[in-house]
Amino acid sequence: MSHDGVRLRAVMRSVAFLTAGALAVTTLAACSSEDESGKPLAGQDIAPVGRDLVADGGTLNWAVDDVPETLNTFQSDADDATTRVAQAVLPAMFRLDAQGRPQRDADFLESAKVVDTEPKQVVLYKLDQQAVWSDGREIGAADFAAQWRALSGKDSAYWTARNAGYDRIEKIERGANNLEVKVTFSRPYADWKALFSPLYPKDVMGTPDAFNDGARRKLKVTAGAFGLQKVDRKDKEIVLARNPHWWGRPAKLSEIVLHAVPLDKRAAALADGTVDLAEIDPADASRIALAGRAKGTNTPLQGASSSSAAKDENKNESRQKKKLSKKERKALAKYLRQQDELRAFTVRRSLEPAYTQLALNGSEGPLRDERVRRAVARALDRTELAKVVLKPLGLPAVPVGSHLALSGQAAYADNSGALGDHDTAEAQALLADAGWVPGGPLKDKGEKAAGSEGKKGKKSDDEAESEGGSDGQYIVGEDNKDPQDHTKKHDKASGHGDEGSKHLADGKQYDGRKVKQGGAPGAYAPKGTAAPAGAKTGPLAKDGKPLTLRFVLPSGTGSESLGAVADSISRMLEKVGIRTEITKVSDDSYFKDHIASGQYDLALYSWPASAYPATDARPIFAKPVPAADGSLNVEQNYTRVGTDQVDQLFDQAASTLDQDESAALVRKADARIWAAAGSIPLYQRPQLTAARRTVVNAGSFGFQTPVYEDMGFLKKGAHPSASPTKD
Repeated sequence: MSHDGVRLRAVMRSVAFLTAGALAVTTLAACSSEDESGKPLAGQDIAPVGRDLVADGGTLNWAVDDVPETLNTFQSDADDATTRVAQAVLPAMFRLDAQGRPQRDADFLESAKVVDTEPKQVVLYKLDQQAVWSDGREIGAADFAAQWRALSGKDSAYWTARNAGYDRIEKIERGANNLEVKVTFSRPYADWKALFSPLYPKDVMGTPDAFNDGARRKLKVTAGAFGLQKVDRKDKEIVLARNPHWWGRPAKLSEIVLHAVPLDKRAAALADGTVDLAEIDPADASRIALAGRAKGTNTPLQGASSSSAAKDENKNESRQKKKLSKKERKALAKYLRQQDELRAFTVRRSLEPAYTQLALNGSEGPLRDERVRRAVARALDRTELAKVVLKPLGLPAVPVGSHLALSGQAAYADNSGALGDHDTAEAQALLADAGWVPGGPLKDKGEKAAGSEGKKGKKSDDEAESEGGSDGQYIVGEDNKDPQDHTKKHDKASGHGDEGSKHLADGKQYDGRKVKQGGAPGAYAPKGTAAPAGAKTGPLAKDGKPLTLRFVLPSGTGSESLGAVADSISRMLEKVGIRTEITKVSDDSYFKDHIASGQYDLALYSWPASAYPATDARPIFAKPVPAADGSLNVEQNYTRVGTDQVDQLFDQAASTLDQDESAALVRKADARIWAAAGSIPLYQRPQLTAARRTVVNAGSFGFQTPVYEDMGFLKKGAHPSASPTKD
């Protein structure tokens, strides 16, 4: 779920667009390991218990953002709810464990392994003999073949969002018996475990019409611990019912009902009993913590002085009541009734398998110069930025060291050294080498500033002032005005000119300089380059234009942490002479009109960490190339910064069947991405889930794919065990 409300459904399922959101969580110690990949910084928090302590039956009401437009996860408008349904009702050959690593799903798969590499790679799947679809038909080679043909990319009649991996399959055939499926690849494919998860029946994948329309609103045939009972768009809910023919461990719950509840309505939905489980924002987390304190419950968010703090709050509340109007007293009474109901809930916390980054648009303006991008990166104290979000929440402020994996995943390693640590003097030296000097003569305000703003960008700025409320637009570094005072009317930068727009539209120009070989190429200014003179650095200018970068942010619910991080970044950049023009726009406009279209200089958004980075991360960092119509094909590389070497390393990693070697190549690619300074990973996103106290084996799952059949309600009189057991 995206806690600031920004959602891109059109991005492929495995790398869905996420923006940053701060969540109120408790202290979780970071783990150390000799393994370069380390361990997850935080474990999942799901109140784990053995199945013998879970009551049989019951309905779990679970909040989702919306009723999905499609139930086909391979379509462009699939969302988190689509994935949640698919996980519960469809087969998957592999699912992710607590470290974000793929593990065989024993309910469907007895074994899967590479049995030949010469002349072609062949993977042999041996299916569980009990694995059948809900119509009684065996799951087999026909389903695998239908999914391959639909997703191979060879037939444009199939409206698919992705075909990575499936496009490398040469043929699929039956093995020695009906339970064996042989998949032969035309080219070696390291991430073959990513395929056929989920697996749809041939009824869905067999024809373009069935694929495009048949599975959008219903799934007639399923195979999972639950089945799809109904999709009710009027009441905005999806009902999943226990599958009586399931051959695995029987589901404990009778039903799971997914309710569409907006983020800002979830506290009320929890209080009135509409939902039992919901991802929430920091404000709702604080409400639940306060409710727990009022009851005398020791909650994870309760500090040493929380008892006295609660008393003070009660005193203040009593004093305020005397001053309230009748309408305000009514609202307060409603709030207090909800607080009483929220005592039945607790907050479960982990870290999402996603990280927040600062994106630098390298296609135009000052950031086309690698030295300026590196200067921006070197000016940032990433630990301090992580503290902005994580320290108030009790989480370890550990900056993310990789673009392609998170701590605990096989491909993770901290490669930030390829760019260099926080160093203000080095940042100033890089800027000086690029020709940006303090105190240079500036042209009149009617002249263009140095950042990138075309005609479309100017229109978006106007939108920001009308839609962003008091946040609007302000410049950090202009006349030393306070970046926190969003209500002041600052003089706007005079615009970045129309050149940037033309450049992006015609796609004929691109900063294609390759990163040099060896060491930390290009991460430092040439030896002997002096930092600008003077103890205090003023705003920088070049050719009469000030160095002002347009920093675009969303303004929706839950985006407050983005503003705090952006202000910290702006103050850090101001110290080296870079001014930032912060513009807040509507959530609907943020990605479509700014990030995807390149109408920004700096932006904050997040990517999930895939278990298959060689496949899933490649389009995010691929070098943009001119398309036949003259436009620039950026795939998902919205920073427009890429190199041939990174592309080659991804290709090698995806074609190397040795897992250790493939992981090493991914790490090399990550080091090159760091050196190019197109995006700067900041921190792993926290995850916060409100759960009824009796709900067990569910909550904040972290990396792991939820185990739906183990979810349920604690038996009366039972107490959670230290570790769950399976019956």
